[in-house]
Amino acid sequence: MRASEFGPRRLLIVGVCVLCLVACCLLAWWQWQRFSSTGSFLNLGYVLQWPLFGLFPAFMFWRLRNLRKQHEQQEQGEHPGAAETAAPERTVPRPRLARTYQHVAAGPDDEDLEDRQLAEYNRYLAELNAARPPQRR
Repeated sequence: MRASEFGPRRLLIVGVCVLCLVACCLLAWWQWQRFSSTGSFLNLGYVLQWPLFGLFPAFMFWRLRNLRKQHEQQEQGEHPGAAETAAPERTVPRPRLARTYQHVAAGPDDEDLEDRQLAEYNRYLAELNAARPPQRR
């Protein structure tokens, strides 16, 4: 462990996490008192939620710390769990289209090439629309 891990910054983070947990547990107790007096199940739900809210800052601190460690390991060239990911990567095949169209640049001597390409594309869209199942409206 590094010496900087036990510095004032870490103590401040731990103190904030403990303060949040204590405050949220007090709020859960307050909601329990309200549930006991009025019997509202909404208050009972809050009784269960407040401790989770109090634990969330500690969880986020733990999660960010682990992500930072993983990032540092990757920068150093170490890959955590390299034995676990020994399987080759699988690639997802690209979908094949029924027709492939190539873009042909229109020259000054062929003015209606763009119109023919547009007409062919419109026919292709009409075929796709005819093959699609009807939708309910």
